[in-house]
Amino acid sequence: MWKVVDSWINRYFADEEAVLLVILIAITLLLIVTMGQVLAPFLAAVVLAFLLQGVVNLLKRWRIPHLLAVTIVFSGFISLFLLVVIFLFPIVIEQLSRLLQSVPGMMKQWQEAVLMLPQRYPSLISEARLDEFIVYAQQESAQFAEAALGFSMGIFPSVMMVLVYLVLVPLLVFFMLKDREQLMHSATTLLPERRPVMKLVWSEMTVQIANYVRGKALEVTLVGAATYICFVLLGVNYAALLALMVGLSVVIPYIGAAVVTVPVVLVGLFQWGWGGDFFWLFFAYSVIQFIDGNVLVPLLFSEAVNLHPILIILAVLVFGGLWGLWGVFFAIPLATLVKALYNAWPRNESPELLSD
Repeated sequence: MWKVVDSWINRYFADEEAVLLVILIAITLLLIVTMGQVLAPFLAAVVLAFLLQGVVNLLKRWRIPHLLAVTIVFSGFISLFLLVVIFLFPIVIEQLSRLLQSVPGMMKQWQEAVLMLPQRYPSLISEARLDEFIVYAQQESAQFAEAALGFSMGIFPSVMMVLVYLVLVPLLVFFMLKDREQLMHSATTLLPERRPVMKLVWSEMTVQIANYVRGKALEVTLVGAATYICFVLLGVNYAALLALMVGLSVVIPYIGAAVVTVPVVLVGLFQWGWGGDFFWLFFAYSVIQFIDGNVLVPLLFSEAVNLHPILIILAVLVFGGLWGLWGVFFAIPLATLVKALYNAWPRNESPELLSD
């Protein structure tokens, strides 16, 4: 037994770099699990810096000085952010408020429809069973209302966190763009000079994560904009709110699309019922999801999504459980990182293994 363990350790951990990689991975996981919420502004800044670095590099290729390129890109980013906050955010808040106000009417309409089921389908559901179901639904609704009240009472810390994000994240993004080379040099000086595996994995993952972040931002924008235009043309209530939800749902592979389908279908049903307008809505929404899954994703993430769907869903569950929203967002590149580490991991092939 010990001989097998010793042989396995000598094969995979005989190299100094392999031991250092294990230590770095363990420290990273410990920081994520214990300080994920504290590091959230820093992680948000890293994502935005990855998103904007490509534009900075493009301007520098046009012989624009580095500081001027960073200033131009950062100013454009802040301007775009302010436009979204000024124009889109109030619309979404107003539609969310109207949706919450219409929930009691929706519940009453749903209850009236449910009460008609024993008359229409007496062989499938009895009045006694229906009464039990209604009592259960009322209890769940009361618990939901209590949870919503608790959420509203605890919203003040969330508002403070948003204010922290609004101040810290832009500052971090600016300095990450401005001092990128110095920061990278300072980080590499802490590592040993001989690190071929780290260099290989870092060069591969830097490109992949940057492309993934930019591609995901473009996918969210395109899907959200297409959904909004389509819903406005169809006359769907709460078009901006639903379009924002559909756009953000693409952050979570597979699961997000399934979850966001529920509010889209419910809004359509309560607005039109089972009719032609509802089926046109469902058809248009299905076309958008089909184009996203079969055209946009292969074009934007041809290399990043070179993983089996089961592995992607498993990565979403594992990294989402460890890291929350950030783990869900980075599930695909993190899974790709694990795969790259496995392929590039230094292995010390013993003579006995080679002779076999």
